[in-house]
Amino acid sequence: MTPSAPILQLQDIRKHFGGLTAIENFSLEVFPGEIVALVGDNGAGKSTLVKIISGVHPPSSGTITIEGKPVTMSNATMGRAHGIEVVYQDLALADQQTVYMNMFLGREPLNRFGLLDRRRMIAETEKLVKELDVRIPSAHATIRDLSGGQRQGVAIARATHWASKLILLDEPTAALGVAETARVEMIVQSLKQRNVGILIISHSLDQVFKLSDRICVLRRGKQIGVRETRKTDKNEIIAMITGLQQQ
Repeated sequence: MTPSAPILQLQDIRKHFGGLTAIENFSLEVFPGEIVALVGDNGAGKSTLVKIISGVHPPSSGTITIEGKPVTMSNATMGRAHGIEVVYQDLALADQQTVYMNMFLGREPLNRFGLLDRRRMIAETEKLVKELDVRIPSAHATIRDLSGGQRQGVAIARATHWASKLILLDEPTAALGVAETARVEMIVQSLKQRNVGILIISHSLDQVFKLSDRICVLRRGKQIGVRETRKTDKNEIIAMITGLQQQ
């Protein structure tokens, strides 16, 4: 079902902050067109792992491999250069700017006169939001005028536009209502067709079982195990998360 070559391979990743071990001996592969869910209680190390993969935190030891090539990333800019994009819960959108300006924030194309190529930005934004079915009034809409679900859709569309290999989603629907959550989940599912790898952190096991192909469980910085979603159930995953046997 998955190709033989993973997009991302983490091997024996460790991360220390002073005397605190945040991640210990973590290994995982993510394949093209696959959604892997990362689950665990607060403090399990999920967000730290996302920051390691995206280049925000370098690992203390271990190897990160992208498409078979070991990489060293010391900042988020290097992560983006390797085709990795992150959608954080706080979105990092510019509220006063339009949707199309947010889509190209910090990476604005210029025309032959050295001016912002607004026509290209608008056209590419409209094409992508249509493909992903992100329901916004227009590419000219200001971010502050959009709902939470629409903003999340824009953030995911922006990541999709720039990510050639991997999209990391850190609690993408935590602040959304039921209808908007369902809308964002449909957008996430559509990303599989673009053949990028997707790693999603979610506190909702319903969402994890709906979206993911595999589930990776962390507890206190340690990798407890990885399960194929269709071959496990919530009771097993909860037991892995908590360390308590379910009755």
